[in-house]
Amino acid sequence: MLTVDLARYPLLLAAAAEPDQLLPAREQMAFTLGFHIILVPFGVALTSLMLVANYRGLRKGDEAALVLARRWSKVAAVLFAVGAITGTVLSFELGLLWPGLMGTYGAAFGFPFAIEGLFFFLEAIFVAIYIYGWDRMRPWAHFWSGVPVALASIGGAGAVIAANSWMNQPGGITMRNGKVVDVRPGEVFFNNAFWLQFWHMLLAAYIVAGFVVASVYAVGMIRGRRGHYQKLGFLISFITAAVALPVQIFVGDTIARQVFDSEPAKFAAIELLPTTGTHVPETLGGVLIDGEVRYGISVPWAASILAGFKPSTRIQGLNAIPADIRPTTAQVNIVHWAFDIMVGTSMLMLAVAAWFVWVWWKRRNTLQTNRWFLGAASLCGIVSILSLESGWVVTEVGRQPWIVVGLLRTRDAVTTQGNLWPTFAGLLVLYAAVGTGAIWVLLSMKRRWHEQGDENVPVPYGPDAAPASRRERSEGKVL
Repeated sequence: MLTVDLARYPLLLAAAAEPDQLLPAREQMAFTLGFHIILVPFGVALTSLMLVANYRGLRKGDEAALVLARRWSKVAAVLFAVGAITGTVLSFELGLLWPGLMGTYGAAFGFPFAIEGLFFFLEAIFVAIYIYGWDRMRPWAHFWSGVPVALASIGGAGAVIAANSWMNQPGGITMRNGKVVDVRPGEVFFNNAFWLQFWHMLLAAYIVAGFVVASVYAVGMIRGRRGHYQKLGFLISFITAAVALPVQIFVGDTIARQVFDSEPAKFAAIELLPTTGTHVPETLGGVLIDGEVRYGISVPWAASILAGFKPSTRIQGLNAIPADIRPTTAQVNIVHWAFDIMVGTSMLMLAVAAWFVWVWWKRRNTLQTNRWFLGAASLCGIVSILSLESGWVVTEVGRQPWIVVGLLRTRDAVTTQGNLWPTFAGLLVLYAAVGTGAIWVLLSMKRRWHEQGDENVPVPYGPDAAPASRRERSEGKVL
């Protein structure tokens, strides 16, 4: 009979001690967060694109821009509703799956979520006003009613990022006998990791929303729909994403150095670095097997230069992390590959953005007929979502085995009650239904717009048209 002395293998001993609920809890949380995060950019950025189109329509008398704004507002409303469902599930999961987190640090961790709830209600109120205000409010009053929607969505996203960044660099609390006895809300919310992570996520939202929306119009132009409406929809969204992208790359590079300073284990996983050293190469691809890096492409000294601007920069390797809090080999490989995918997809999108600049500068009249460029632009939507998901994998898996870095391990926070696999299976079915329903609604809206255009559907208790202004009445434009 084969026996293994677990005392000689600390990582195996730690794995054997993990609660049975840890794996399904992590899988369920990963799935629900991965699903929800796709919706966030549209709640944050699509409302801003909507206001840009609305402003242009009013300022320049551009009817196509007003049609864009109206339709984008309806799409935003659908995705807002779906996001509200998936976001609510995530809120419940924090308490049900991770009672150790909420029970110990809820006084601090819950504060940003309370702020997020206020922004959510504010956004919901003004979404309703803006959607039902089309043709029922004076144009500029209606435009300004949409501004709180965009601002509240940004504020809500910032509150969630505050909670997540606090898990990476906790602060603003005083502990005594394992309990939080004092909370400083300002330090919790605006923790050391907040601002860079906030800007990183905000820019990501504009990149994803911009490229996804642009991809819709790029496909339309490939199929022959090349009017002013399609061109304007493409330009507003694509230019927004293209402008945000280089700024995002700069912010991401800055965050990497912050991770180098504050989360050495995550940085070692990103760089696939088993041992501490200087003149560390940047490894592209590759995997860690039995403590050795294999099959990767090595760029000499690049990791040290990127971390500290000089080849002699010393980077802590995985061997310097105590065995009981060291990420597993599988986690290291996942983080490294996710980081490579995030950076690689960003470079691909940057190349397409540069291609757009060249086409616009040299051959502007060919923009709507350049099938190669439009094909590349249409793929940027999917590529941007892949980049977004990869970035969140780096953040969440890279923090392991901690749920709050340095304070609480994930296995100590998970619930010890019940069998979570049936719950996870039920959630998969529910989300499949929600996702399918959302796609069906959006496709139905698209089909109706192509066939009939916009319809002025009456709303309960609402006037049929905006009240006439005093000037219009005096000029006899309204009888």
